[in-house]
Amino acid sequence: MARESELVYAPLGGVGEIGMNLSIYGLGSARTKSWLAVDLGLAFPGDDLPGVDQIMPDIRFLEGERRNLVGLVLTHAHEDHFGAVLALWPKLRVPVYATPFTAALLTAKRLSEPGAPEIPLNVVPLGTRFTLGPFDIELVSMSHSIPESNGLIIRTPLGNVLHTGDWKLDPTPVTGPPTDEAKLRALGEEGCLALIGDSTNAIREGRSPSEVDVARTLAELIATAPARVAVTTFASNVARIRAVADAAKATDREVVVVGRAMERVTQVARETGYLDGVQEFRGTDVYGYLPPEKVVALCTGSQGEGRAALARIAQDEHPDVALAKGDTVIFSSRTIPGNEKAVNRVINGLVSQGIKVITDRHALVHVSGHPRRDEMADLYGWVRPRIVVPVHGEPLHLAEHAELARGLGVAEVVLCRNGDLVQLVPGPAGIVDEVPAARLYKDGSLLVSAEGRTVADRRRLGFAGVVSVAFALTERGELESDPDVELTGIPLSTADGKSMVDVAYEAVVSTIETLPKARRRDPDAVAESVTRAVRAAIAAQWAKKPICHVHVITIG
Repeated sequence: MARESELVYAPLGGVGEIGMNLSIYGLGSARTKSWLAVDLGLAFPGDDLPGVDQIMPDIRFLEGERRNLVGLVLTHAHEDHFGAVLALWPKLRVPVYATPFTAALLTAKRLSEPGAPEIPLNVVPLGTRFTLGPFDIELVSMSHSIPESNGLIIRTPLGNVLHTGDWKLDPTPVTGPPTDEAKLRALGEEGCLALIGDSTNAIREGRSPSEVDVARTLAELIATAPARVAVTTFASNVARIRAVADAAKATDREVVVVGRAMERVTQVARETGYLDGVQEFRGTDVYGYLPPEKVVALCTGSQGEGRAALARIAQDEHPDVALAKGDTVIFSSRTIPGNEKAVNRVINGLVSQGIKVITDRHALVHVSGHPRRDEMADLYGWVRPRIVVPVHGEPLHLAEHAELARGLGVAEVVLCRNGDLVQLVPGPAGIVDEVPAARLYKDGSLLVSAEGRTVADRRRLGFAGVVSVAFALTERGELESDPDVELTGIPLSTADGKSMVDVAYEAVVSTIETLPKARRRDPDAVAESVTRAVRAAIAAQWAKKPICHVHVITIG
């Protein structure tokens, strides 16, 4: 590799936030580089983005570098790491590499979405080593809350990088191998230039409990429940699904799977061997025929999603599954920040029906898939990186991760944001440039730029409504007939009882009548004047200015 070569890293999503992960590595000269993409995830919107279904990273930089993009490697099958592949891959048409479970879940997801592209997947075994352009990549098995989560050892002539992906240290993970300590120690002996690392739990002391501890708790709760039990968890958590199945079997209960995402994951888990030896699950068609003490319902909806199974059950609106007083619901999950209201709405709906609700406030029914500080310290002791770049976290998580790394003796720690280009070598490591980084919104079947007016206009509509005005003018600028006024999302009357439609109507008529004749012959000028007058008239009565659409027809 020529002396002027450099190795750079840039996050296009997933830094300063949790979700929407996309990382890129560049190797080459200052002018031309080969690029490697790692993960292509999405995030879910809050109430501040009305009508938006998903948030995805803007990949315009990679589109411009498509000829130099050697491949996309997926670390695992969580939505925040692979959820944008189906929507964005057609813009790149780059080789995609994934382990068997991730590839199978992506294929199942594609088959469930009409019109989704057929993506040629390169399925690579766990622990394998392969080459993409100038990058020598080795998969490292990492414990996480989904099968086959991988760290990547990225070897280059300029040094080795560990991209941790999502991970924790769990000696008893229930499904799949534990984090590969031997391979990570070997990397430390070989030499690790940089660690690009998960920061999610960097604010938490100690160690994350094991999945086997959760399995033990679930077994106790299900064994002592007097009637039906429903368990909701992240559909991708196959270890948790297996724990529920084992607990059900021990108490002679049937497992009924409720929700399409859960059905998809359990099918893929069976196909890939992660539910070997587990009894067959039942469909919702048999739920009503099972005695209450003989059923465990495994439900989607742990985050309060309105269309998911548990939300419909909480409102007694599910067509096949109902719960009753004396039944138990276990939330074997954590509430993602921003979802608190939705989850509480579901819990309140259940409690109001006399159903017992158990969350992680009551018992050890959930553990995180991310490392706490002692686990991070262990990893650093094994790998001994020269450089650390905290990623996958909000600003507080990143700052705490940086502080921890410095305290552990890491020589160079680089805090960056989405779009920052971090030069790893030649050193010293630091931010040297920016690349385009923004957001795309999945809005129905379309992808729209977050920088556009679409969502901003929706917010305004939600706050102050809209007035629609239509009228016809003669060639002389006179009203041909009465204006048509319609209000949407605006109070019907003022504080003194006057019709708000009349307020808008009078503003239209008086504005047209007082305009100079020459100006009245210009439809655009009339529309502009009427818009200002209507908004001002309603604001005087309501203290809010609505959006106003004025349509003028000239009759000659």
